[in-house]
Amino acid sequence: MRAIFGILSLLVVVAIVAMVARKQLGASAPQAAPVAGAPAETMVAPSGTPQQQVQQFQQAVQGAMQQARPMPDEK
Repeated sequence: MRAIFGILSLLVVVAIVAMVARKQLGASAPQAAPVAGAPAETMVAPSGTPQQQVQQFQQAVQGAMQQARPMPDEK
């Protein structure tokens, strides 16, 4: 009798865990959302070969690194 209750309780726990896991997996389905700070209108599809894309990215990073940082006003 004790073994039957143990097995039944184990099955109930497994069923609860399965339901929670299914709900979590359903909630984490990938959704197409724009990146924060980058409106969808300004996004451009990549063009050129992968090597050219890497070079364009490196040039963009170098350009961003060359810009002077704004200094805070001293009071």
